[in-house]
Amino acid sequence: MSSPMSPTHRRGSERRPSDRRGSSFSRRDSIDPRKLVPMDKMTHISGHDDFNVVFIGAGNIMFGSEEGPWNHSFRFEHKLGRRLKVVALIDPAIERAKEVLRKKCDSFVLSAYEHTRIYKNFEEFHKNLPKSLRPRAFVVGSPPMFRGTLQSGRDIETQILKNYPGVALFIEKPIATGPIEEIEEGYKISKQIEETKTICSVGYMLRYLKAVQMMKHIIEENNLTVMTTIARYACAYEAIAKPDWWDKSKSAGPVIEQGTHFCDLSRYFGGEVDYDSVVAHSLEWDENAGQLSAMKVDESKIPPENRIPRVTSATWKYDSGAVGTFTHVVALQGTNYSCELEVYADGYCLRLVDPYVQPVLYVRKPGDDHEQTYRFPDDDPFFSEVSNLIDIIEDIEEDPDAACILSSYEDAVKTYELTWAIRKASEKSRAAKLSRQAA
Repeated sequence: MSSPMSPTHRRGSERRPSDRRGSSFSRRDSIDPRKLVPMDKMTHISGHDDFNVVFIGAGNIMFGSEEGPWNHSFRFEHKLGRRLKVVALIDPAIERAKEVLRKKCDSFVLSAYEHTRIYKNFEEFHKNLPKSLRPRAFVVGSPPMFRGTLQSGRDIETQILKNYPGVALFIEKPIATGPIEEIEEGYKISKQIEETKTICSVGYMLRYLKAVQMMKHIIEENNLTVMTTIARYACAYEAIAKPDWWDKSKSAGPVIEQGTHFCDLSRYFGGEVDYDSVVAHSLEWDENAGQLSAMKVDESKIPPENRIPRVTSATWKYDSGAVGTFTHVVALQGTNYSCELEVYADGYCLRLVDPYVQPVLYVRKPGDDHEQTYRFPDDDPFFSEVSNLIDIIEDIEEDPDAACILSSYEDAVKTYELTWAIRKASEKSRAAKLSRQAA
């Protein structure tokens, strides 16, 4: 009888027969950084026909907020111009959907939203949307706890694949935040996407940073083998006032919900992970060093067993033999986060700093002990991932090497599996410590 952890008791390279093939729409895993054109330098994609899109979710990830740079609607508007037609907005919070549409219709993008229909769920949408308004793409930005499975009400991906075959998908990360036992369902969804040759991109936008692609270029150009990846993510917890974020029964915990981007970048450079090798430790809320003085939520209202760790630190082996490490920290106050990724190879250190705001890449090469510094002002990886997706949907032929999806659904499930392996490993080490103390 298999245990709940059985999905992680294999190497990453043993996951599925398609692992080594990659996506049908991603012929390689990197993009020439010179091909990543800033949004303000990009001309609207040519054409006169409407480009119909369905937005699933009317929250911050889709329409923006003061908390961060995410805003998918903004990027679609700038890529497609007047061709964009948002034919439907699906969200059970009807009033919120009406409000965001009102703001859009009061702006210069009126033509994209003036005929948008609001539906409370996918079933209502599918039943009532006129066939003449068939979409070219679905943008799925609903909360991850409501997707990523084969279960009714949490199976938006399979519903789209069934009812709108051939229509492209853009899905936010992480692909789910359900129990670890449901990871296998994510791989089944991935197989459906692969077998139906559906264009699908998952929103791990940091892969599209010019700095990240420059790192890839250096590694490939010099035929380097990565020796280790070292990632650190320190969040500014004072600004996190959403109670669900502090409750791992709802958010799945900070590594899965927040640290997922850096676990994904680690995999992007290190390759397939031996999940069985993951070891982790945590600093918990009830330990002396884990006391926080500037929380905006009342943690006493969260059951003790669901309170999040303050620090999670993990190490693992990649199938290549390389070593990966990741540390997530809930310690900073104010608003700015502190995030870094280091990638080492023989003679080289590639150090990425502040990727979310103003990415800086420090490069040390053989023959010079001093780091070279590269800055990337105004880089917008959110736009780059949307731009590449639309170019592939449109089958742009002018430069076939420019468009590339860097994160397939299957790849995103592997990252999700790694974050769960880290959480389970940290919980295992904590349980062992408590057991020793009780003995």
